[in-house]
Amino acid sequence: MERTKTHFKSVVVALAAVVFFSASCFAKNQKIQIARNLDIFNSLYKELQVFYVDSIDAEKSITTAINAMLNDIDPYTEYIPANEQDDFKAMTTGEYGGIGSFIMERDGNVFVSEPYENSPAHKAGLKAGDRFLKINSDSVVGWRSSKVSEHLKGQAGTELTVVVDRPYVADSIITVKIVREKIQRPAVTYYGVTQGDVGYIVLSSFTTGSAKEVKNALEELKKDTSVKSIVLDLRGNGGGLLEEAVKIVGLFVPKNTEVLRTRGKGHLSEKVYKTTSSPVDTKIPLAVLVDGGSASSSEIVAGALQDLDRAVIVGNRSFGKGLVQSTRQLPYDALLKVTIAKYYIPSGRLIQAIDYSHRNEDGSVACTPDSLTSVFKTKHGREVRDGGGITPDSVVTYPEVNRLTYNIVRDHWAFDYATRFAATTPSIAPAGEFVITDSIFDDFKKFIDPAKFEYDKVCEIMLQKLREQAETEGYMTDSIKAQFDILDGMLKHNLNKDIDNSRAEIEAILSDEIVARYYYQQGQIIDFLRYDPGIKIAAGILQNDKAYRKLLSPKK
Repeated sequence: MERTKTHFKSVVVALAAVVFFSASCFAKNQKIQIARNLDIFNSLYKELQVFYVDSIDAEKSITTAINAMLNDIDPYTEYIPANEQDDFKAMTTGEYGGIGSFIMERDGNVFVSEPYENSPAHKAGLKAGDRFLKINSDSVVGWRSSKVSEHLKGQAGTELTVVVDRPYVADSIITVKIVREKIQRPAVTYYGVTQGDVGYIVLSSFTTGSAKEVKNALEELKKDTSVKSIVLDLRGNGGGLLEEAVKIVGLFVPKNTEVLRTRGKGHLSEKVYKTTSSPVDTKIPLAVLVDGGSASSSEIVAGALQDLDRAVIVGNRSFGKGLVQSTRQLPYDALLKVTIAKYYIPSGRLIQAIDYSHRNEDGSVACTPDSLTSVFKTKHGREVRDGGGITPDSVVTYPEVNRLTYNIVRDHWAFDYATRFAATTPSIAPAGEFVITDSIFDDFKKFIDPAKFEYDKVCEIMLQKLREQAETEGYMTDSIKAQFDILDGMLKHNLNKDIDNSRAEIEAILSDEIVARYYYQQGQIIDFLRYDPGIKIAAGILQNDKAYRKLLSPKK
């Protein structure tokens, strides 16, 4: 018996030695391959510098090579040189030095699209629709928006002079002096009461302190005795700091609740994230709004609350990003943002939609099909799936955007009309009460120049193609041609009529643009709530206790 045990131990030791030796050999081979390929790259670049017919920009070409390599890994692993770190830090902190304004690029120019309320830009008098002409002594006509943004930003307390062209006013060339400030964009862009008794919180990002902002909003809403439930709106929120997501989940679930696990390279890399603070409310009915733009930390919050059966998820399937990034310091103050782990929410599922390690032959990647996903169970036994974002408990169907309304937005007709409207109208009703009257709507129709309106006339194009095909195949007789002519007359687009047919959709677009001129981002949100089917569905569920409980119960 002892001999058998001794023999068994010897076999185990021998196997362990083989495994260790194999691992050591693999690691050694990896190091050799890395050293060899770095040597090849180094030699190749030196040869290019010496023999290539034209001069090579070293920084540009090396950065291009680095980015090409990282793009082949996943879209979230990025090289961030020292001169681009201000934007990166602004994304994680929500803070930067500048004038505080959204800008947009169109027709070779850069315009103010909306100054932040109470920002230096707002206080200096810049308005939506202003076209940048000069920043200090530099003409910016023809600049890209990124270059304009770079010149508008700077250390808080420094002054700059901006010259803009303001449409629809007598003295259109306006010069303003602006003192840059430390701009801190709030993560909670709005909170208030909607649909009578629903507390509504919009979270736009997961930056430093965003959990504290959500907590403050939640506590303020709970002071209002009319509030019976809460909606947390994460639509369009692309994520941010993982730790802030864990804290936000902790506002609604008991202390020490597991929110997620991250797993990196090797079994010892697993890390468990649990809530560490006392919750604000573990009982109040809760709904979370998501859509295809809700990613990363948004999906941690929505997915964890779904897995814990603490909230009903409403909207459309989320983006599907289950990867965690961290930054590593590089020489010369550069940074590497690198994917270090995958995260798994309480049910054990990974919601990553794309496996970047398995690419098609052409290098492309595809989402995991639903047929290949696995079933997991929530705390109460509801079935949920991995591999493709967070699937809502209640799906919202939004109206389809037709070609007419798409073109009105794309070509800035509504934006420009709102600019003119604000230039000639000193004030409007409060956000949420302002309405597009018949006179405003008729004025907008007159504002659109049919000769300049680029209309995607789908019916006319398809009919013309059908005519051509009938000719090609020999079907175009006189009688068929006559029928085509009749149909052509019936399908002829009438712009005024088409605008009238899409009045409901256009009113929402116009109202949003006009309200923003007077009440800024918070006013836009208040105005949007009147048209938003998502909030109406969420509120309908929360105000019906039976429907709410049913969605959080396993299907029988």
